[in-house]
Amino acid sequence: MTINIETPALLFSASSLILLAYTNRFLTIASIIRGLKKVYKEKENRLILLEIKNLNLRLKLIRYMQLAGVSSLFLSVFTMLLLFIEHPTISLYFFGLSLLSLMISLGISFWEISISVNALRLHLSDLAEKKEVK
Repeated sequence: MTINIETPALLFSASSLILLAYTNRFLTIASIIRGLKKVYKEKENRLILLEIKNLNLRLKLIRYMQLAGVSSLFLSVFTMLLLFIEHPTISLYFFGLSLLSLMISLGISFWEISISVNALRLHLSDLAEKKEVK
């Protein structure tokens, strides 16, 4: 199997968009945590503390997602360098590692999204219980 220099370049647009989305997630969650911390200082509520803990886990996962995404981009660029200096066999392995890094990043993203969905379901179930009481 052989690849040309344009093949790893295809990952640039995907990696850039994914990293932008991860950064937006990170900034949004960081903002939510800051707001919840202020609320927690005013009234110490156990549920707020649990939510901050959940959001902290999500921040950690986003950091790993970013790390894997940046690794994918780096390995893609390195693959292009290897192709440029005419080392096609080695470049195949690095391109495979680049794809693997991207898959890891997407897998962790799926995990983070599922945590987010479960947290939202918990909030909605609380509202549903109040509605049933009325």
